[in-house]
Amino acid sequence: MDFIDLRSDTVTQPTPEMRQAMAQAMVGDDVYGEDPTVNRLQGMAAAITGKEAGLFVPSGTMGNLAAILSHCTRGDEVILGNQAHTFIFEAGGVSALGGVHSYQVENQADGTLKLEDIRAAIRDDNPHFPITRLIALENTHNRCGGVAFGPDYGRAVGELARQFNLSLHLDGARLFNAAEAVGASPKELCTPFDSVTFCLSKGLCAPVGSVVCGSQEFIRRAHRVRKQLGGGMRQAGILAAAGILALETMPGRLAEDHARARRLAHGLSAIPGLVLDPGSPFTNMVFLSLTEATRLNNGPLTAQQVATRLAELGIRVGVTGPYRFRLVTHYWIDDAAVERAISAFAQVMS
Repeated sequence: MDFIDLRSDTVTQPTPEMRQAMAQAMVGDDVYGEDPTVNRLQGMAAAITGKEAGLFVPSGTMGNLAAILSHCTRGDEVILGNQAHTFIFEAGGVSALGGVHSYQVENQADGTLKLEDIRAAIRDDNPHFPITRLIALENTHNRCGGVAFGPDYGRAVGELARQFNLSLHLDGARLFNAAEAVGASPKELCTPFDSVTFCLSKGLCAPVGSVVCGSQEFIRRAHRVRKQLGGGMRQAGILAAAGILALETMPGRLAEDHARARRLAHGLSAIPGLVLDPGSPFTNMVFLSLTEATRLNNGPLTAQQVATRLAELGIRVGVTGPYRFRLVTHYWIDDAAVERAISAFAQVMS
């Protein structure tokens, strides 16, 4: 069956042009710093984010982990959101592998952390407490509906971080979706941050990889951490070649994904038994739930049951709770796929 896969933008496959670039890539040993294609990708990423240097890593999880372990030592503390991807979905790596304690602050509906909550989380200089070293934010914010924040908020948190001599990291897995949504450049969004990680393998459609960016000294430390984590990939230019093409060709078309998410949301909102999260979609993610009446009147009906029936019709969707779904648009979801997904939902819910 030819599936329409809306579970995530991580399911994207490389374009034919990317496959060709990968096949023709010049390579060397990246652990020795000799892969010209990796070096080019890292330089492009640094320029785009306005940082001094970049480091190619296999995944966003490794990127965030390498960044946090480069800012913090064992027993230090990072302030982050209680809905942050790093806190929920990265296997507790900062604590398990780095001995870094986390202080979770409540995420607001727009994905931000209140400045007063961040300030209250900063520890006093007391031997009973861990040492606050880092604040970590996420943009776009996955668990908060794919919402994005603009440069003003980043600057405000940056000023607070500097006031207390703290570092500031951005989990920018979908940085380019955020830039498109708020009408700012990636560099503008990244300027207040000491480090940033962004993914090549989501909306940018490359098959593998993320890039960590920061100062030369920060990247020197992160390079050591990458080695400790087993992230040295030798002739990685084969992968980096797709990342270069992703940066050259994909950011400018992300508005199409956002528009299709809006069309998808509009169609689903008209189907009895479904209700959109307030404001959804903010970018390329549509969050919706079964109405309470639908749950009770169908025995009860669960999101997983609906997803199973949709899969039988060739539509794959993400289930994020007993009655809640996440649908994500991306390069491989065209207008026809959106209409087919709406039709399948209508059929299942009828």
